[in-house]
Amino acid sequence: MCFFFKKRRPAVESDPKMNFLIAGLGNIGAEYAGTRHNMGFMVLDAYAEASNAVFSTMRYGSMAEVSFKGRKLFLLKPSTYMNLSGNAVRYWMTQLKIPMENLLVICDDLNLPFGTVRLRGKGSDGGHNGLKHIQETLGTTQYARMRLGIGNDFSTGGQVGFVLGPLSEEQKEKMPQICDKCIDGIKAFATVGLERAMNSVNIKAETH
Repeated sequence: MCFFFKKRRPAVESDPKMNFLIAGLGNIGAEYAGTRHNMGFMVLDAYAEASNAVFSTMRYGSMAEVSFKGRKLFLLKPSTYMNLSGNAVRYWMTQLKIPMENLLVICDDLNLPFGTVRLRGKGSDGGHNGLKHIQETLGTTQYARMRLGIGNDFSTGGQVGFVLGPLSEEQKEKMPQICDKCIDGIKAFATVGLERAMNSVNIKAETH
């Protein structure tokens, strides 16, 4: 609602280069909480909790603000559902005057083993509907994305059920470690840049 937007407008740094939009993808609603497709939400929830930041209801999503080494990081969890994620990303990039190079999208990826984290500065959507809509909405594939592997342990025709299914108990136990790695990657992206962040994030996972 516009009421929330006017009441709680984010505090933007005067220098746009110091503002970053970190968009974690997922689906809203209790039925999707804890599912593989909500890995982006999980990372941002962990970062906000570790930073004592609180999400507020904004237009097209929930947002929390984190300050880190002179940078302002806006953590966005779109409320548009996965297939329309681009609407939230484009709106907040415009409102906050976020340069394209300061956008980072976090999402799940069934093409990577569980526990693997991959940071890239561009690329295809890889069959991910959220990335696909962001690409279509922004008109480019030239934006950073952090992909969290969820594996592909499903039979023919079972992809949707697998992606929208809950993590196993063993996987849940490993999520704090994965989130910590992602948070470190977010901080590196915002401070030392994409290339150096990739060097620290893109190492072979120990989990399967």
